[in-house]
Amino acid sequence: MSTGGSSSVVVTGASRGIGLATAELLAERGYNVIGLARTAPDRFPGEFLRADMADPDALDAALEAIKGQWDVTGLVNNAGLIQVATLAEITDVQLQSMVSLNLAAVVRCTKAFLPAMRRAGHGRIINLGSRAALGKEGRSLYGATKGAVVAFTRSAALELAPDGITVNCVAPGPIDTELFAGSNPPGSAGRSRLEASVPAGRVGSPREVAAAIAYFLSAEAAFTTGQTLYVCGGLSIGVAPL
Repeated sequence: MSTGGSSSVVVTGASRGIGLATAELLAERGYNVIGLARTAPDRFPGEFLRADMADPDALDAALEAIKGQWDVTGLVNNAGLIQVATLAEITDVQLQSMVSLNLAAVVRCTKAFLPAMRRAGHGRIINLGSRAALGKEGRSLYGATKGAVVAFTRSAALELAPDGITVNCVAPGPIDTELFAGSNPPGSAGRSRLEASVPAGRVGSPREVAAAIAYFLSAEAAFTTGQTLYVCGGLSIGVAPL
């Protein structure tokens, strides 16, 4: 598989979990990686900017700073927020915060880098969805925002294909991030039940999700657009349509 060369790629939510694993893998493959998140990691394999992505003004300022320094032709919209709640328990604050980060920030980041991609005649946009968009208890609002990301991906792909820009979605299932391990520690009864429900018999690793993202960023993926790839150990089988 070809490497990124000197291509500049922005990864949002890059301070930990899938975002950080993606940044590390892309840096290994030769991309110039620019991370964006509210808090900075101890180590990052590239440039890093801090911004509260749920705050439109703070996000726009960070995006302008990035555009002033780099011609970005790759974007990984990874930043997201999940707050588990039944439909009756959802609050206005949760509604606002999840829509702001899971959907509005995706749109703002995508629009910000379109001019550079169009000038280059090339671009790669990867949005992070979730297996939860197919239905899961306590995920009505979270799943709705991630379902909206899939719909955004499909329509944006149609609009941008003539410009040489692809737009795809990677939808993880249960992934062993720091956040996941905190609420599902290894050996716990809850984790064991979850692993037993996964056809692959385990949860995934952030690196495995990063590998799917890296494919969509590659030159070999130029003829693939508007697609959603589930990295879920088989959990989407029998749920996702053909």
